[in-house]
Amino acid sequence: MNVDDFLPWQGPTEGLAANDDGADTPDADPSVPRGQEDDSLPAYAELHCLSNFSFQRGASHPEELIARAVHLGYTALAITDECSLAGVVRALAESAKHEPPLVSLIVGSEFRLTPEADVSSASAAITSSDASPAARNKQVSLGLTDASAPNPDASDGLDALGTVHLVALAQHREGYGNLSEMITLGRMRGPNRSYRLHARDFSAPDEAHAHLRGLRGCLIILVPDPDASHERTLAQTRWAAQTFGEGRVWLALERRHRADDEAQLARLRVISAECGVPLVATGHVLMHVRSRKPLQDTLTAIGLGKPVQACGLSLAANAEQHLRTRLRLAWLYPKDALAETVAIASRCHFDLRSLRYEYPEELVPAGHTPESYLRQEVEAGAKRRYPGGLPLKVRQLIENELALIRDLEYEPYFLTVYDIVSFARSQSILCQGRGSAANSAVCYCLEITAVNPDEVQLLFGRFLSKERNEPPDIDVDFEHQRREEVIQYIYKKYGNDRAALAATVISYRMRSAVRDTGRALGIDLSIVEQVAQSQQWWDGKENLLARMAAQGLSPDAPTTRLWADLVARLIGFPRHLSQHVGGFVIARDRLSRLVPIAPAAMENRYVIQWDKDDIETLKLLKVDVLALGMLSALRRTLDLLGEWRGAPIGLADIPRDDPATYGMIRRADTVGVFQIESRAQMSMLPRLRPETFYDLVIEVAIVRPGPIQGGMVHPYLRRKQKKEKVVYPREEIKVALERTLGVPIFQEQVMQIAMIAADFSAGDADQLRRSMAAWKRKGGLEKFQTRIISGMLKNGYPLEFAEAICRQIEGFGEYGFPESHAASFALLAYASAWLKCHAPEMFLCGLLNSLPMGFYSASQLVQDARRHRVEVRAVDVCVSDVESRPEVRITRYGEARRPAVRLGLSLVKGLSTEGAKAIEDARRQRPFTDIDDLTARAVLSRRDLDALAAADALSALLGGRRQARWTVAAWQPPTPLLGATVLRDAAPGGADEQVALPPMPEGQDIVADYASTGLTLRRHPLMLLREKLNKMRVRTAKELQSEGVNGRRVRTVGIVTGRQRPGTANGTVFVSLEDETGVINVIVWPDLVEAQRKELLASSLLGVEGVWQREERVTHLVAHRLIDLSSMLGELTISSRNFH
Repeated sequence: MNVDDFLPWQGPTEGLAANDDGADTPDADPSVPRGQEDDSLPAYAELHCLSNFSFQRGASHPEELIARAVHLGYTALAITDECSLAGVVRALAESAKHEPPLVSLIVGSEFRLTPEADVSSASAAITSSDASPAARNKQVSLGLTDASAPNPDASDGLDALGTVHLVALAQHREGYGNLSEMITLGRMRGPNRSYRLHARDFSAPDEAHAHLRGLRGCLIILVPDPDASHERTLAQTRWAAQTFGEGRVWLALERRHRADDEAQLARLRVISAECGVPLVATGHVLMHVRSRKPLQDTLTAIGLGKPVQACGLSLAANAEQHLRTRLRLAWLYPKDALAETVAIASRCHFDLRSLRYEYPEELVPAGHTPESYLRQEVEAGAKRRYPGGLPLKVRQLIENELALIRDLEYEPYFLTVYDIVSFARSQSILCQGRGSAANSAVCYCLEITAVNPDEVQLLFGRFLSKERNEPPDIDVDFEHQRREEVIQYIYKKYGNDRAALAATVISYRMRSAVRDTGRALGIDLSIVEQVAQSQQWWDGKENLLARMAAQGLSPDAPTTRLWADLVARLIGFPRHLSQHVGGFVIARDRLSRLVPIAPAAMENRYVIQWDKDDIETLKLLKVDVLALGMLSALRRTLDLLGEWRGAPIGLADIPRDDPATYGMIRRADTVGVFQIESRAQMSMLPRLRPETFYDLVIEVAIVRPGPIQGGMVHPYLRRKQKKEKVVYPREEIKVALERTLGVPIFQEQVMQIAMIAADFSAGDADQLRRSMAAWKRKGGLEKFQTRIISGMLKNGYPLEFAEAICRQIEGFGEYGFPESHAASFALLAYASAWLKCHAPEMFLCGLLNSLPMGFYSASQLVQDARRHRVEVRAVDVCVSDVESRPEVRITRYGEARRPAVRLGLSLVKGLSTEGAKAIEDARRQRPFTDIDDLTARAVLSRRDLDALAAADALSALLGGRRQARWTVAAWQPPTPLLGATVLRDAAPGGADEQVALPPMPEGQDIVADYASTGLTLRRHPLMLLREKLNKMRVRTAKELQSEGVNGRRVRTVGIVTGRQRPGTANGTVFVSLEDETGVINVIVWPDLVEAQRKELLASSLLGVEGVWQREERVTHLVAHRLIDLSSMLGELTISSRNFH
């Protein structure tokens, strides 16, 4: 197939492979006259520059723009993204690489002010009396009163200005605050991630925004439309001069090799003189080098939702909107216009690093200071935590921490988090702090975290220290199904103008880049989707052409090559902003004067324009209100267990060091158990053989990139199994490594080793920690690794040990746990394991009622429970509640000690939440007598009835699935005149003569089970195929586990229930296959992954030929060949859960 056949536009391809650094040299530009290269170069500041955070417009990262400006010798660069400050912190981080900065960063923003009449109808929707309460609350809480909304009846002539295009540059802190607040105003009005501002907002704002009149503290550049009439440009310039005042307004002069450049210059000279507004040279920059022009065209097309060939004049006429050399600028612009750029830059003194952030103080009661109130609450919590008396070690920790918190004035931050956690506990919402905060005795006493400082070696400096010179970061997990209650509490307490979530930058990944660029190039949509679907979660830019060729495209075709090149360039570009998973910024005063705020896609959510990295760069404080599914499952399980036993039980009541629980963990019987349920963890458990809580802490941490890439896993296992003697490279390092048998496992240990063995200071070690966390994105580890190796060699440590530490540092950059974090997660891992061991029925209910979460589907969880002799009963409208629950089990000896599990109505696909609740409420009043009674009292919709019949949930009332579906198909909803319809009368033959339909064949029933509930309680699908499979000489999971010989070639078949491709596995994929006897773990090496991508990724039923491997209690099948046998399942489709 040749993709060129589907592409009517063949955009410019020249320069795509060029060296960007040399793409704009005078030698490469024939338009620069010869001989001018020797002239002295003028100073220049670019004052109108958009990064790729002006989504679908800018074609360069902020870092690229700053680096290019430095390379060109600019005096300053203004990042002026459209109604946005989203990219400016990244520009700051790049400019800060040089101290002092080689180019001054100016903070600004571009605005397009639309006529009010153009949007009067849209404005009316948000200001009308029948607008939704949420919309009106948004206005009021952020100062958007009715008066501040656009006035469609305005008759003061502002609409005659047309669309006004201007750039605002912050001079100082007040100007920055006004700019940020104006951006917020526009974003709050705009629909669908857009904004809406009008000339009136600057010249005659409403009373609530009167302080924004004239945007004091900002310098304004009016950008005239070159195609506008002289009269309109003159009117806009007069308006700007009147609105912003003398000495604060300039008229932008853009020179882009248009045919009318000279005429435009002459026209603007006249307007400038008439209005007293000077000209200033600007580039309206969209990219750092000219070779980005094809990508910029593509972005324009994406933004317009059209193919490039249909964009016409919306595309830039040439590649002039890049950062040009000063030599070229000197040739293009008058000297006075160039000099004005530097004059304007010299008046902009605002530095983002000067922002100061203050946490709310209203939490402190009368008669207290923040310091005294925090101490009071810590002391009260310490008494609850240690009823037998506070250990001396913990007392010293508390005093040291409180002193440091006092010195750094962080009491309001701790009290804010304490207040949020206290609210959650008052509402019985399970929560637990984690991360570095678990190093804090203060956090433990405030019941923010659960790691006892008297039992685990903590490193408070990992959480907070003077040398770190950065705010603490407290992460708190809440039940994922109830976190919204906590979020709305925060908004209610502090108001939408003082609290907002951090942003997450949604960037282009492979599939989205393929789709958007393919559509922009006008390629047939079926081809675009085919290529996009063929890309997998692990695919990068490399070998993209080869993967396209595998889909039938010609890799030599110009369009295919252009498409692949554009995809590679677009990957990593920001696409839009979304909300962070839970990082809250809460301010003492109006947050919008610190950072712009915009409405999130979710109702009643608000998001700032900076992400967590931006917040960290500026050293601002945030609290992470995170969601954790296991907390929901644990709370639900504990509630059910308490009800069953007749006495409440909490996490603190779970017995510690339970032998049966640790025995189950050592057997890797951990499906559904927090953190140790993955295949990698299950493979590690029989080798590490946890016997104590600290063993579990290590288990949680060791299956991570840090220890794996550092080569620390096998040495630790050999020492744990007493196959290798515990030794230390030097005795002095024993203090850091003794608890992990001389092998570094945790981030804190690497930091300690750097200090002990390589002469790092505490501040150096913390810089190392920060670099570990960011090196994948920002690099910068090399200098630390070099210093570690040289320092350790100088102090007599072996080179092999030093290099292993450096490899481990890189691994922690991928994903590594601090010890305190691992300890926090280990607590939940043990609690969930204990519940699985001692209350498997309640645990299954808790997991099912908390889905989606974890690694496993409902089907896998139910199959595992049944293998543990848990009786699971089908969904039935006569007994099922909305949620799954334990149900009394009667045997011939009476009531059984262990209950059965009755599956809940929530598992029925297509059944509405309202319908399920109506069924439960009606049945609690009295049992349903027949189907007519059900429909009369529960008032179900046609869709609800169809879903129940399809799920075989009406069998108690109507017989089998086929009978129920037939009866429901004839149902007519009741009418007011005729009353309720009687379902039985509509059945074949009428009420007195119903036709008894034969039951469905078992195979069809199983297919229908999976389709309607995602699981079956009938025979496993492979039992129906076992006779055929036996003829294929395949082995079952049970046979392999009991009889499989290490190194023997075998063949097996199973339903694919999961695929994993961990980043540490170098391209290896781990597949879980399930048959009626158990689960088989399959390893697929990278070569086979690429050779059989289709079979690996598309198969529901997979046959595997390979070599069986057994090492002690760990078994797996190494695949040599994959066979897609999905056709044997017929209509049965079972989805797998894929992770990476």
